[in-house]
Amino acid sequence: MTQREQVGSQSGEQGSEQFEETYDVVVVGGGPVGENAADRAGRTGLSVALVEGELVGGECSYWACMPSKALLRPGAALAAAAQVPGLQGTLQGVHVDADAVLAWRDQVTSDWDDTGQVGWLESAGITLVRGHARLAGERLVRVEAPEVGAPSPDGVVDDAATRSADRARTRLLRARRAVVVATGSVPVLPDVPGLAEAAPWSSREATGADRAPASLVIVGGGVVATEMATAYADLGSHVTLLARSGLLSAAEPFAGELVGQALRDAGVDVRLGVEVRRVDRAAPGEPVTVTFAAREGEPREEQVEAEEILVATGRVARTSDLGVDAVGLEPGQPLAVDDTMAVLDVAAGSEGPWLFACGDVTGRTQTTHQGKYQGRVAGDVIAARFGDGRDGVPTAGETPPAAGHEARPWSRYAATADAVAATQVVFTRPQVAWVGPTERTAREQGLHVRAVSYELGDVAGATVTSPGYAGRAQVLVDVERRIVVGATFVGPDAGEMLHAATVAVVGQVPLERLWHAVPAYPTVSEVWLRFLESYGL
Repeated sequence: MTQREQVGSQSGEQGSEQFEETYDVVVVGGGPVGENAADRAGRTGLSVALVEGELVGGECSYWACMPSKALLRPGAALAAAAQVPGLQGTLQGVHVDADAVLAWRDQVTSDWDDTGQVGWLESAGITLVRGHARLAGERLVRVEAPEVGAPSPDGVVDDAATRSADRARTRLLRARRAVVVATGSVPVLPDVPGLAEAAPWSSREATGADRAPASLVIVGGGVVATEMATAYADLGSHVTLLARSGLLSAAEPFAGELVGQALRDAGVDVRLGVEVRRVDRAAPGEPVTVTFAAREGEPREEQVEAEEILVATGRVARTSDLGVDAVGLEPGQPLAVDDTMAVLDVAAGSEGPWLFACGDVTGRTQTTHQGKYQGRVAGDVIAARFGDGRDGVPTAGETPPAAGHEARPWSRYAATADAVAATQVVFTRPQVAWVGPTERTAREQGLHVRAVSYELGDVAGATVTSPGYAGRAQVLVDVERRIVVGATFVGPDAGEMLHAATVAVVGQVPLERLWHAVPAYPTVSEVWLRFLESYGL
């Protein structure tokens, strides 16, 4: 049961009020990760409050995963259809309708309205608290009400006169059992002269733009950079991509090479191995000029002018204004956790760890799906330790680890997959999908692996899909254990082939058993048979 009482203000400001409310669990961050943690924690009768300062649903729903894929899908569908005999001639000169694509993006994001997500919280019995949260001590979270004059989620600006009573109000949330931090990450802006003053786009502006600029410079070579280069080239922008090294450095080298060539074929000016020296913009709305030079060899400077500039050079954990110093942690740094998602270096209470963290804020992974997985783990640990046992938690035969003890690997109380089976899909054209380590990383980890590769275009299923089907797939086999420990797929809809590999990696399925997993003919998944044949089975 929730308790609420008015207590004296700690701000010293005359007339201000502070309300203390008590819940079993307080979750900070209302994106998919926080939602999953809150949902799982509340399934055993625990009262849960979720704090969100922006839109419930978070970055993924409104500024990342969902809108970006809405922007990418039309171009992918058109490109696929244009390769099919019988359609090629009819699609000559057909282009993506940019206005229609942006309208579809708006529909996917519900026009940046979180009413539906809020309704789900209510149906799950989770209390929503809007405002900016900061840790204030052990099991304490201080929440500042939204600023006067700031737009609410529906775009309505609050009136100062009607909100004067709430101006200094602070809500103090006390968690009886646990606090879960799921605040995500924020983009990094490199220290380049003139860049900040040029008002560059981040991924938010790129996925939320109301029109496609005539020209766009993208700085970066990772997932956001390559996906947005693909999307805006489809929408009709002239795109220049500037990367310090190669593309998609977290993936196998061949993946970045194939994506780079595809971007060039789509008309993107791809410049690798360069560094941005300076950015100039005379005034808002004016063109931006980017000065860059090769990082090696002749330091000759070049310039490119564009209507907009997107900076996609990485993200860092959102902890700089989270109050982590109140519990002995360093602001601006990720929250290190164990496999139960309990935060390390924070004194445990009498009942064991009380502070948990999930998602980007931990620095373990930076994908929504992996963060949701971590949220489920944290929620299940909290529910099993402190809940009343309803709704099947804990499961028979599985008990949560005692305070101070490690969780059993691969139990529902340990995020084991983060280290050995994390997945990623990049929705470029071709798509890139992988699970587990790259060949280089696996060898650095001391694994004795053999890489087995196959050209996807040589599989019968690819031939009947389209004559121009091309791509490459690779699996990493642990030679000593004779199991698949990693896999990478590059090709049309490669992401749809990934889960079979993920099951093989997580299940540690022996090659001899995989041989009995017969792929349907003619599908592209028949590449699995080719892998095994190439390995010698």
